[in-house]
Amino acid sequence: MKRAMIILALFVSAMLLGACGSAKKESTGNGEDALQENTASEPGTDHAEKIGSPEENSDMGGESGSLQLLEDDKVGEYLADSKGMALYYFTKDEPETSNCSGECLDNWPPFTEKDFDVPAGFDKCDFGTITREDTDAEQVTYKGYPLYYFAKDQNKGDVNGQGVKDVWYLINKDTDFK
Repeated sequence: MKRAMIILALFVSAMLLGACGSAKKESTGNGEDALQENTASEPGTDHAEKIGSPEENSDMGGESGSLQLLEDDKVGEYLADSKGMALYYFTKDEPETSNCSGECLDNWPPFTEKDFDVPAGFDKCDFGTITREDTDAEQVTYKGYPLYYFAKDQNKGDVNGQGVKDVWYLINKDTDFK
Protein backbone atom coordinates (compact mmCIF):
# COMPACT_ATOMS: atom_id res chain seq x y z
CA MET A 1 0.00 0.00 0.00
CA LYS A 2 2.80 2.40 0.94
CA ARG A 3 4.63 1.59 -2.31
CA ALA A 4 1.49 2.31 -4.35
CA MET A 5 1.14 5.72 -2.66
CA ILE A 6 4.77 6.58 -3.46
CA ILE A 7 4.33 5.58 -7.10
CA LEU A 8 1.12 7.62 -7.31
CA ALA A 9 2.86 10.65 -5.76
CA LEU A 10 5.73 10.38 -8.25
CA PHE A 11 3.30 10.08 -11.15
CA VAL A 12 1.32 13.15 -10.06
CA SER A 13 4.55 15.13 -9.59
CA ALA A 14 5.75 14.18 -13.06
CA MET A 15 2.42 15.22 -14.58
CA LEU A 16 2.50 18.60 -12.83
CA LEU A 17 6.08 19.28 -13.92
CA GLY A 18 5.26 18.22 -17.48
CA ALA A 19 2.37 20.69 -17.64
CA CYS A 20 4.80 23.57 -18.14
CA GLY A 21 6.65 21.92 -21.03
CA SER A 22 6.51 23.45 -24.48
CA ALA A 23 4.39 21.50 -26.88
CA LYS A 24 5.79 21.16 -30.38
CA LYS A 25 3.58 19.82 -33.12
CA GLU A 26 3.48 20.14 -36.85
CA SER A 27 0.78 22.52 -38.08
CA THR A 28 -1.43 22.29 -41.12
CA GLY A 29 -3.78 24.72 -42.79
CA ASN A 30 -5.48 26.10 -45.83
CA GLY A 31 -5.60 29.84 -44.99
CA GLU A 32 -9.19 30.33 -46.14
CA ASP A 33 -9.83 33.59 -44.27
CA ALA A 34 -6.98 35.62 -45.77
CA LEU A 35 -6.67 39.26 -46.81
CA GLN A 36 -3.73 40.62 -48.82
CA GLU A 37 -1.18 42.53 -46.69
CA ASN A 38 1.92 41.45 -44.80
CA THR A 39 3.48 43.19 -41.82
CA ALA A 40 5.43 41.65 -38.97
CA SER A 41 6.58 43.08 -35.69
CA GLU A 42 9.20 41.80 -33.32
CA PRO A 43 9.10 42.24 -29.56
CA GLY A 44 11.61 44.49 -27.78
CA THR A 45 12.29 44.69 -24.03
CA ASP A 46 10.83 44.92 -20.48
CA HIS A 47 8.79 42.94 -17.72
CA ALA A 48 7.76 39.89 -15.52
CA GLU A 49 8.31 36.11 -15.98
CA LYS A 50 10.63 34.91 -18.76
CA ILE A 51 9.58 32.21 -21.22
CA GLY A 52 12.15 29.61 -22.24
CA SER A 53 15.09 28.04 -20.47
CA PRO A 54 18.29 30.02 -19.87
CA GLU A 55 19.87 28.05 -22.72
CA GLU A 56 17.04 28.97 -25.12
CA ASN A 57 17.09 32.60 -23.99
CA SER A 58 20.84 32.98 -24.50
CA ASP A 59 20.61 31.45 -27.98
CA MET A 60 18.09 34.02 -29.22
CA GLY A 61 20.81 36.49 -30.09
CA GLY A 62 18.63 39.54 -29.40
CA GLU A 63 17.43 41.39 -26.39
CA SER A 64 14.56 39.90 -24.44
CA GLY A 65 11.08 41.34 -24.73
CA SER A 66 7.99 41.54 -22.64
CA LEU A 67 4.43 40.90 -23.50
CA GLN A 68 2.12 43.64 -22.26
CA LEU A 69 -1.48 43.79 -21.18
CA LEU A 70 -2.88 46.93 -22.82
CA GLU A 71 -6.37 48.39 -22.75
CA ASP A 72 -8.58 49.88 -25.45
CA ASP A 73 -11.82 51.78 -24.76
CA LYS A 74 -13.78 49.64 -27.24
CA VAL A 75 -12.30 46.15 -26.76
CA GLY A 76 -10.99 46.22 -23.20
CA GLU A 77 -7.74 44.53 -22.17
CA TYR A 78 -5.62 42.65 -24.69
CA LEU A 79 -2.21 41.01 -24.96
CA ALA A 80 0.44 42.81 -27.00
CA ASP A 81 4.14 42.39 -27.73
CA SER A 82 6.74 44.72 -26.20
CA LYS A 83 6.15 47.30 -28.93
CA GLY A 84 2.43 47.38 -28.18
CA MET A 85 1.38 45.39 -31.25
CA ALA A 86 -1.78 43.39 -30.53
CA LEU A 87 -1.76 39.58 -30.57
CA TYR A 88 -4.68 37.58 -31.95
CA TYR A 89 -5.97 34.03 -32.18
CA PHE A 90 -7.87 32.34 -35.03
CA THR A 91 -11.03 30.43 -34.08
CA LYS A 92 -10.43 27.94 -36.89
CA ASP A 93 -7.14 26.87 -35.30
CA GLU A 94 -7.09 23.84 -33.05
CA PRO A 95 -4.93 23.33 -29.98
CA GLU A 96 -1.30 22.93 -31.09
CA THR A 97 -2.32 23.35 -34.77
CA SER A 98 -2.36 26.41 -37.03
CA ASN A 99 -4.99 26.41 -39.77
CA CYS A 100 -3.71 29.70 -41.20
CA SER A 101 -1.26 29.24 -44.07
CA GLY A 102 -0.51 30.62 -47.52
CA GLU A 103 -2.40 33.85 -48.20
CA CYS A 104 -3.78 33.83 -44.67
CA LEU A 105 -0.26 34.36 -43.31
CA ASP A 106 0.17 37.40 -45.56
CA ASN A 107 -2.44 39.17 -43.47
CA TRP A 108 -1.91 37.36 -40.16
CA PRO A 109 1.86 36.94 -39.59
CA PRO A 110 2.69 34.48 -36.81
CA PHE A 111 4.11 35.68 -33.50
CA THR A 112 7.43 33.83 -33.33
CA GLU A 113 9.47 35.49 -30.57
CA LYS A 114 10.25 32.90 -27.88
CA ASP A 115 12.30 35.02 -25.48
CA PHE A 116 9.82 37.17 -23.60
CA ASP A 117 8.43 37.93 -20.18
CA VAL A 118 4.72 37.53 -19.44
CA PRO A 119 2.61 40.23 -17.76
CA ALA A 120 1.02 39.90 -14.34
CA GLY A 121 -2.12 37.80 -14.47
CA PHE A 122 -0.69 35.41 -17.07
CA ASP A 123 0.97 32.07 -16.30
CA LYS A 124 4.19 31.40 -18.21
CA CYS A 125 3.18 27.71 -18.35
CA ASP A 126 0.30 28.73 -20.66
CA PHE A 127 2.79 29.79 -23.36
CA GLY A 128 4.51 27.32 -25.65
CA THR A 129 5.37 26.83 -29.31
CA ILE A 130 4.41 24.72 -32.29
CA THR A 131 6.53 24.04 -35.36
CA ARG A 132 4.69 25.24 -38.45
CA GLU A 133 4.52 22.62 -41.20
CA ASP A 134 4.56 25.23 -43.99
CA THR A 135 7.59 27.25 -42.84
CA ASP A 136 9.27 25.03 -40.21
CA ALA A 137 9.31 28.13 -37.99
CA GLU A 138 8.28 27.96 -34.37
CA GLN A 139 5.13 29.92 -33.55
CA VAL A 140 4.21 30.98 -30.02
CA THR A 141 1.01 29.57 -28.55
CA TYR A 142 -1.17 30.65 -25.64
CA LYS A 143 -3.05 27.79 -23.99
CA GLY A 144 -2.13 25.76 -27.07
CA TYR A 145 -3.53 28.21 -29.63
CA PRO A 146 -1.13 29.92 -32.08
CA LEU A 147 -0.71 33.71 -31.77
CA TYR A 148 -0.71 36.12 -34.71
CA TYR A 149 -0.29 39.78 -35.57
CA PHE A 150 -2.69 41.60 -37.92
CA ALA A 151 -0.97 43.25 -40.89
CA LYS A 152 -3.27 46.29 -40.79
CA ASP A 153 -2.25 47.08 -37.22
CA GLN A 154 0.48 49.61 -37.97
CA ASN A 155 0.89 51.41 -34.64
CA LYS A 156 1.02 50.64 -30.95
CA GLY A 157 -2.53 50.26 -29.70
CA ASP A 158 -4.09 49.38 -33.07
CA VAL A 159 -6.69 46.62 -32.69
CA ASN A 160 -8.05 46.55 -36.24
CA GLY A 161 -8.07 42.75 -36.37
CA GLN A 162 -10.58 42.32 -33.53
CA GLY A 163 -13.59 40.41 -34.87
CA VAL A 164 -12.43 40.23 -38.50
CA LYS A 165 -14.75 37.78 -40.31
CA ASP A 166 -15.95 36.72 -36.83
CA VAL A 167 -12.92 34.40 -36.53
CA TRP A 168 -10.02 36.63 -35.37
CA TYR A 169 -9.91 37.85 -31.78
CA LEU A 170 -7.58 39.51 -29.31
CA ILE A 171 -6.07 37.55 -26.42
CA ASN A 172 -6.71 38.55 -22.80
CA LYS A 173 -6.61 36.88 -19.38
CA ASP A 174 -10.16 35.59 -19.82
CA THR A 175 -9.80 34.13 -23.33
CA ASP A 176 -11.37 30.67 -23.35
CA PHE A 177 -11.02 29.73 -27.07
CA LYS A 178 -14.65 28.59 -27.48
